[in-house]
This record gives sequence, structure tokens and C-alpha cells, in this order.
Amino acid sequence: MWTEIKSNISSALVYFREFTLFLILVVVIIFLLIEKLSLSILLILLLLVVGIIILNLIGRRRIKEIDEIKNIISSIRQSKYQSSDEIVLTKHLSALENEIKEMFEKAKNDIEYLERLQRMRSQFLGNVSHELRTPIFSIQGYLETLLNGAIDDPKVNKHFLQKANQNTVNLSNLLNDLIDISMIESGEMRMSYRYFDINIFIKSIISEFVPMAEEKNIKLIFNLVKEGLQVFGDKDKIRQVFVNLLQNAIKYTDEGSIEILLDEEKKFVNISIKDTGIGIPEDDLNRVFERFYRVDKARSRAVGGTGLGLAIVKHIIEAHNSKIIVQSKQGEGSTFSFKLKK
Repeated sequence: MWTEIKSNISSALVYFREFTLFLILVVVIIFLLIEKLSLSILLILLLLVVGIIILNLIGRRRIKEIDEIKNIISSIRQSKYQSSDEIVLTKHLSALENEIKEMFEKAKNDIEYLERLQRMRSQFLGNVSHELRTPIFSIQGYLETLLNGAIDDPKVNKHFLQKANQNTVNLSNLLNDLIDISMIESGEMRMSYRYFDINIFIKSIISEFVPMAEEKNIKLIFNLVKEGLQVFGDKDKIRQVFVNLLQNAIKYTDEGSIEILLDEEKKFVNISIKDTGIGIPEDDLNRVFERFYRVDKARSRAVGGTGLGLAIVKHIIEAHNSKIIVQSKQGEGSTFSFKLKK
């Protein structure tokens, strides 16, 4: 009992200064008002007893509050709560209850975010290892075949060397895309915004893709909207967007045309790349910008796709405070659109 009282008083000593000042004030008043010394001493002793009782009560309440808070924190650490609504403190701790609930929600969100990052990391590493393994095994297979005697056969040696070389190109493209998307997602990608002539920019890119398009009898179409039309953005990164989208359009278009359209608005220029290719199934439209997601896996690998091109496009466009939109219909083609500031 005495141990409990001692503990309660010790807990209440946080109010010791205020309590001492109060006692001194009361003692002074007693001596001033009461002439008999014995009565004064008796009142002071009575006051001390009352003071100790009050301190004991205050301390007990304080210990109870501390224990209550400790139990709540312990329960949070042990993940006993699924929601902040389950956290309930006594009425006189209601202000602190809100603080604890906010702390709980923040900690819960942080944990969920870290768990999501861990899942994404594991999935990403699994995808990377698979994507790297494919071209490496192919190169290894062709080289082993050549070393086992095929190198002396003029009918197949050149073909196998070309296949091995193509896989090294695919591997190099994959590694470059991995570096790009890692820099983008880690926030290390540096942007250099400036104004540039969008017409001259697009003409320059189209000239690079004419030979690739002509091999498949695909017509590249671009009509000027306005001479000297300027847009604001990172020219190099926007070039990467056009390269990735045009490469995809040519890969998945067997015949027809690819058209680049510009639509000038008040504050923006809407840019669209429209093809007459195989199109994208409706169920896949929401996933085409995911890393390593392929609509047609066989065709993608056959033409050297890394599965990262559209993911990179999405990140770059979002870095320009814009959004990439895709519209597609199987057998008719696809249109990818985004806006740049003027």
C-alpha cells in the first residue's frame, strides 16, 4: 500500500512547484489570521495530510493515464488495430486520442507504402532476371552451335551470327531502358525544359524512321498545322517519347500508315500518333503502360521489344505535367495522345 502511495505521489510531483507555492500561501494566511500557535500548527498539519491525499489521487490518475497510453502504443506496435476508429481513450484524454489516431494512420500508410514498394521490387527483379535470361540464353545457344561445328557450314554460320548479334542488340536496348526507368523512378532523371519548334522537331524524327517504315510499306504522314509552332518541354526526353511510340507503331503495323497529328489549343498543343496496326484488346488497355507488360509477347520479343518503352513514355509525359492517353480497336489500330504546353 505504502509503495503504491509513494509511486502515486512521485508521479504527481510534476506539479510539485505549483503545490509548494500553494502550501506556502496557505501557511502565511493561517499565521496571519489565527493568533494561537497550536491551532495554526494543527491546521498546517491537517493541510499537509490533505495535500498528500490530493497528491496521491492526482498521481494515481496520472499513472492510470500513462498506463492507458502505454497499452494503446503497445497494441499499435503489435498490429492489434486494423483501423484508427478502434483506438478509444477515456474522455479526459480525448485531445490526445486524436493525436494518437493521426500517428496510427500515418504509420499504417507508411507501412503499406513500404510493403507495396517491396512487392514492386520483387516483381521488378523477377521480371528483369527473366528478360535478361532470354537474350543471354539465345546468344549462348547460337555461339555453342557455331563452336560445335556450324561455323564451318556457310549455309548457317552467317545466319547464326546475325541472330546472336540481334540478341546482343536486344540485350543492350533492355539494359539502356532499365537504366532509364531506374533513373526516372528514383527521381534522378534531370529535366531541361525549354521552348522548341515542334514542326522541325517532328520532321527530324520522321526522317530517321522513313527507312524502317518503307521496309514494311508503311506511309509516315505529318502535316504542318502552323509554321513556327513552339512547345515547352525537355526536347531530348520528348524525342525519346516519339522514338518509343513510333517504334511501337511500326512494329505492330503490317501495312497502312502512321500519322502524327497536331491540334493547337489555347495553352497546349495536343499531339497524337495514330497507326493502322493490329490494335490492342480492350482488356489490355489499362495495363499497356506497366513495366514488362506485353500485349503480344511473341511478336514483341521477335521484333526486339524490351517491355519498358511505354512505361518510360508514361513517366516522361507525367514529368511534363501531362497524361498519355491510348485509344485502340483490334484490327483497326491505336492512337496515343498527350499534351505539351505552348
